[in-house]
Amino acid sequence: MDSGDDPVNNDFLALLEPGNADDPDQRAPLGTWLMAGTASNAEALGHAGFDWLLIDMEHGPIEFRDAWQMMQAVDCTRAVPVVRVSGSDDPSLVKRALDLGARTLMFPYVQSAEQARRVVDAMKYPPLGQRGFAGVHRASRYGMVSDYGKRANALTACIVQLETPQAIGQLEAIAAVEGVDALFVGPGDLSAALGCIGDLKDARVQALMREAAQRARAVGKPIGTLGPNPEMVSGFLDMGYDYVAVGSDLVFMMQQAKAVLARMKGAEGEAGPAAMQVAY
Repeated sequence: MDSGDDPVNNDFLALLEPGNADDPDQRAPLGTWLMAGTASNAEALGHAGFDWLLIDMEHGPIEFRDAWQMMQAVDCTRAVPVVRVSGSDDPSLVKRALDLGARTLMFPYVQSAEQARRVVDAMKYPPLGQRGFAGVHRASRYGMVSDYGKRANALTACIVQLETPQAIGQLEAIAAVEGVDALFVGPGDLSAALGCIGDLKDARVQALMREAAQRARAVGKPIGTLGPNPEMVSGFLDMGYDYVAVGSDLVFMMQQAKAVLARMKGAEGEAGPAAMQVAY
């Protein structure tokens, strides 16, 4: 339980260590996206067995109070919360997310090593960065962890998203930035940048996805991604991705709702929401 159970370690980074996923047969930590903004969804999917859950503040209605309550809910389960902030390097957003107890942040659309350095700078207390300090907040257990400020830089983990061919072209430089703990390729935005928006099976998307995994492996940096269905995610694992996500709370709900309606109304219905065809 990343933000609540252990004031010493970062549980997301622990998940990336070999053999640390809950399922001994699982090849990589498996997560999903939380987009609806409800603590009940977060708690339920944590109990369902996902290793990590992404609280998405970039797309959808989730605000800081929602994220706070969702982290509390996830902390009641064995899953690890990750928060994606809406701005790639806005220090005020980063500071608030960390003070609320997020230990692992994902930053969208990081295009260069310089941008990655700004992200890390926003996450870390001096001398490693410029995060503003306060002593009493959820992250410090409201002051009960008296040396939180001294521990915090080691507790926090930074994931940067590579979402364009240009960003993937800078993979080694971005990965080399001190404080960048993991990479994450966003296949949906990558497809848009390549002119085939939503078509994750396009040969150009697949080729860049494979290349990114190989290059990250060569420099020893964990790399993750997500897909709309288990079949595509399995393909990404075969490419060498270290951690993956599938679908989202809204996708699961809509997919099941469409299936039930199709059966009850005696019609074939649609295969599922359009979101099943893309990634976030």
